[in-house]
Amino acid sequence: MAINPDYLGREYPAPEAYEVTRGKIREFAEAINDLNPAYLDKASAKALGYADVIAPPTFPVILGMAGSALALADPDLGVDFSRVVHGDQSFRYSRPLRAGDVLSTVTRITDIKVLGGNELITMETVAEAADGEHVVTAGMMLVVRGS
Repeated sequence: MAINPDYLGREYPAPEAYEVTRGKIREFAEAINDLNPAYLDKASAKALGYADVIAPPTFPVILGMAGSALALADPDLGVDFSRVVHGDQSFRYSRPLRAGDVLSTVTRITDIKVLGGNELITMETVAEAADGEHVVTAGMMLVVRGS
């Protein structure tokens, strides 16, 4: 089944805002085995000039989960998830994520193409703070392996 190119540019807003908490940051840091004190200890983060603990650079993978799940679950998009492998991930920050952030996210399909018998779908998730400030854009490319 081919990915439907008519979905290029389609947007999937997350159903609710995401609250970044110290606990979520700690759990993520422990899961990736990065125990940087700036992620775990408010005093250490403050000594580095932050108001509270900050999240590891790859934390925004979590922010794109809601929107990408909505997209991939759409049968008319035509992604056979049993054939999907992760191809790429990127992050463009305006500032670090920090405990206390409440972020709204929108995931958009930014590219669909065929390469070497495989289909590639790229999605970007833009995360903004409650005041509309851009915080991070997380990119994800998935490869749908050919048969």
